[in-house]
Amino acid sequence: MNGKRLGVGFVGGGFVGKFHIRSFVGVRDGDVLGIVSGDDGTAEEAAALARRLGVGEAKPYRSVTEMVADPSIHALWICSPNFTRLEIMEEIVHALETGKGELVGICCEKPLGRNVAEAKRMLELVQKAGVLDGYLENQLFSPAVVRGKDILWSRGATLTGPPFLARAAEEHSGPHNHWFWEGELQGGGVLNDMMCHSVEVARHLLTPPGAPREALTPVRVTAQLTCLKWQQPHYAELLAERSGGMLDYANRPAEDFARALVEYQDPEGNVKIVEATTSWCFVGAGLRLSMELLGPEYSMSLSSLDAGPKVFFSREVKGDAGEDLVEKQNAEMGLMPVVSDEESEYGYVGENRHMVRCLLEGRQPDESFSDGVNVVELLMASYMSAEKGRTVEFPPPGLDTYVPAVARGEWNPKKGNRK
Repeated sequence: MNGKRLGVGFVGGGFVGKFHIRSFVGVRDGDVLGIVSGDDGTAEEAAALARRLGVGEAKPYRSVTEMVADPSIHALWICSPNFTRLEIMEEIVHALETGKGELVGICCEKPLGRNVAEAKRMLELVQKAGVLDGYLENQLFSPAVVRGKDILWSRGATLTGPPFLARAAEEHSGPHNHWFWEGELQGGGVLNDMMCHSVEVARHLLTPPGAPREALTPVRVTAQLTCLKWQQPHYAELLAERSGGMLDYANRPAEDFARALVEYQDPEGNVKIVEATTSWCFVGAGLRLSMELLGPEYSMSLSSLDAGPKVFFSREVKGDAGEDLVEKQNAEMGLMPVVSDEESEYGYVGENRHMVRCLLEGRQPDESFSDGVNVVELLMASYMSAEKGRTVEFPPPGLDTYVPAVARGEWNPKKGNRK
């Protein structure tokens, strides 16, 4: 397909799907042409958004198979809820194998699976289909991460030695949709939902530019998780009310705080450390992403809430609640940071430029389904460490068949049941 435009179809037109669609304003050689979503009108909304932004003459489709059959669509972006992705992947591959249509590639949002078995099955299916694959981990493509890594490795590491410690945190006040809160549907709690970003971007910062993933080998994982806020009676009742009674955090919570320490070794046996922290308990302006990279004589730090202008509204400025200043916005008055271009700042623009160019040129993206499997392996090892209350050697026995207690609906720290 070298030299042509890539027609992209989205499976999922909800929150993250619309984030991707908005980012295509900065993608020169890809067009959003189709949306498949639930029966809640999100496909029509997402298609209308794409047309309004001028990023493609998108239209809703009745099924994934119907979208695969359209010759104008060359690649699919899977942005549907976690519990649907394996079934969607199976439908895509079946459509391809039965001659319903052709695709160049498939890209999938994080996490690739709710556990290692699902993630490996996703990889197996895409390899069976014989198409290119991309793992959509936007934070690696954030301009601040790209430029910061380049400067520290080209100047600091060249002169004084490579970095040895990376920290990454993602925090906000809780997800948009009720299924994110449900361990059995989502695959866990905040660890599975957000630490997939943090462990991968921190690993990326520690990896020499251009080096393969195998340049760093994970050897040990230590993790902790708990429910700090949302199992308190008031907040548990709030979740039940918001979800129409579907969420029962008094008896069946998911973790709202998690931290993990991953120890790596480089080829010379040197230790490299990743510290990752995630939380659904952060009440501030909104979503906060923060990262640090430390080396012998240098350091880097960044925060998404320090990236743009700040505005102030007095008590006299009253309006409807929204997210017009920053994702997961928590207030409409006071001193507020503004993330001027969230799709770019969070890495969606750079990510989708990269994926589109790779698929057009017939080469495997830098982040692939194999990377997605490795991320899920680290997340599941973190759950195992937290449940055992100790450090685990990586990879721990039974990793491929393991399902966290929170994903089985059997985790409740207030009742002493953490395993």
